[in-house]
Amino acid sequence: MQIKIIAIGKTDHPAILQLQEIYTDRLSHYIRVEWEIIPDLKNTKSLNQVQQKSKEGELILKKISTPDFVLLLDEKGKSYTSIEFADFLQGKMNSGIKQLVLVIGGPYGFSEEVYLRANSKISLSKMTFSHQMIRPFLAEQLYRAMTILRGEPYHHE
Repeated sequence: MQIKIIAIGKTDHPAILQLQEIYTDRLSHYIRVEWEIIPDLKNTKSLNQVQQKSKEGELILKKISTPDFVLLLDEKGKSYTSIEFADFLQGKMNSGIKQLVLVIGGPYGFSEEVYLRANSKISLSKMTFSHQMIRPFLAEQLYRAMTILRGEPYHHE
């Protein structure tokens, strides 16, 4: 299995980008990971939230293939402990899925079309984080999950 992470908008904070890259690099020792960054939409001041989510949704859906397992990062998604998330990933790897696609939406979340395409939703916290901040958190949790599955000492109970 490989992992594709789709995110809306570039990260303009060097520290956030650096953390994302650190954990993505560590993660690459366990599994193939690809970041697909969709540029911010232009002229969003003329769009309402529904229109913006719809336009972002069209761009997201173009990056997803039919056999992909699509997992949205959504505040209403299922919450996991790190061990439960590792078990979830192991289950997906064992099921023969070729590509797990994790999607980080824009500032207003996802369009209805993206929700309809998704196979599942997860939440990394009950708190709300910016769509930029969630990137290093996700990369770190994926790395943590891989170390848990390998029995390595990174995660402490």
